[in-house]
Amino acid sequence: MNIDSGLNFSVLLGSLRKSSLNAAVARALPDLAPPGITITPLGSIGEFPHYNTDVQDEGFPAPVLAMARQIAASDGVIIVTPEYNYSMPGVLKNAIDWLSRVSPQPFVGKPVAIETASPGLIGGARAQYHLRQSLVFLDAFVLNKPEAMIGQATQKIDPESLQLTDVGTREFLTRQISALAALAKRVRE
Repeated sequence: MNIDSGLNFSVLLGSLRKSSLNAAVARALPDLAPPGITITPLGSIGEFPHYNTDVQDEGFPAPVLAMARQIAASDGVIIVTPEYNYSMPGVLKNAIDWLSRVSPQPFVGKPVAIETASPGLIGGARAQYHLRQSLVFLDAFVLNKPEAMIGQATQKIDPESLQLTDVGTREFLTRQISALAALAKRVRE
């Protein structure tokens, strides 16, 4: 990576729901990126079959390989996910299980930021902590601060347009993207 040429981050969305608060956050990220940073969405993890070694033995599914290539080619990944039952959604864990088995493993040494949005007050904190555990095993470099846990997200995302409208949250996410860029540059030096 040529540090002076800009950075490209990929966004991995941990929700499949059309009106997802987290999807609204993920869609806002390209517009929130500071100059010199491009943010592009990855494909849907809903296209991944349930992880099964027997399926893997027959060959990796095309959506898994495509996402692994995109992650490997990016300078960093932003994972935006809801919290389900005090943890990350099963579909996100399934995607991580598939991606962890691709060789070379795309998350090794990859800078990663985590964002969660929730109607509740703590904004998905427990999902972040469980996701961090999985990312440690993958040897990713998870951004420690700032942590983006968007509480009371229904008051920050317009229910009709599903757009992130809260100015303070938008500014905070821009700061987190800048921090991820600084981490990506340090990792590559």
